[in-house]
Amino acid sequence: MKLKIENLNKSFRDNHVLKDINLEVSSGEIFGYLGRNGAGKTTSIRILMDVFQGDSGKITMDGEDFDPSLYKIGYLPEERGMYSKYKVGEQLMYFAQLRGASKAQAKKSMDHWSKEFEIEKYLNAKLETLSKGNQQKVQITQAFINEPDILILDEPFSGLDPVNAKVFQDALVEYIRGDKIIIFSSHQMSYVESFCNDIAIIDQGKIVLQGNLKEIKKKMGQGKLRLRLGEDKDLSFLAGRDFFLDEEDIILTLKPTETKKSFLQNLLDMGVDLLAFNDYLPSLQEIFIQKAGDKHEAV
Repeated sequence: MKLKIENLNKSFRDNHVLKDINLEVSSGEIFGYLGRNGAGKTTSIRILMDVFQGDSGKITMDGEDFDPSLYKIGYLPEERGMYSKYKVGEQLMYFAQLRGASKAQAKKSMDHWSKEFEIEKYLNAKLETLSKGNQQKVQITQAFINEPDILILDEPFSGLDPVNAKVFQDALVEYIRGDKIIIFSSHQMSYVESFCNDIAIIDQGKIVLQGNLKEIKKKMGQGKLRLRLGEDKDLSFLAGRDFFLDEEDIILTLKPTETKKSFLQNLLDMGVDLLAFNDYLPSLQEIFIQKAGDKHEAV
């Protein structure tokens, strides 16, 4: 499956929230969709889910107009929406049937996913009686229930300890092997880097960066090197150079007249004690801040 969003616009009164959004997401991969609060990410997701209508633009699936009613969509919002005073099992059955499952199909799906996420023993408990981590696992189970064709996950790792995070990671990797579309959003950039081949960053209603994450890193790191020095940290070679420090490493920009080979030879001739000499690849955190933040704020 290939989901395509073209020139999507949305305004609420005088507030132009989405400005010619263009995105393309294919099944069989996890797509990272990133943005600060208020950037327009949630609005575009809600249009995809048919909660809102766009003012202009179109959404297609495999070249045909996208009809959300023809697809099962699983959604884990950042702000949780399940009912705290109702039993877990009752709610999972309810959400499965909302997506078109029969009672028997809903029961089968609930049994499978509650076992997958290790919440079987909580099916007869009220949601409010569970720990924060177990409540999050219930919310995740709800998103997977009835095997959705399109799975949208917003901050799914919130509240999960490392053991439960690993359980979820394994389930996610297994699920994407089917013909499924997964849109993944998180401010925990390490998770996005682990799962996503392609990403898009939205800022102030516009897509400011999208593409293959490895290629983006390579392009944004072009002309920069990562150096690590040994015990003899003679930094005289940095005089007049463009560089910054990243913990123990030096991130240095080559001069226009230099090559990696010539610069390395100069360091060796100067007797600089090098432990590491590599191309610089920025982290997704650095990329996000550069494209959607400013020098005073971090994710």
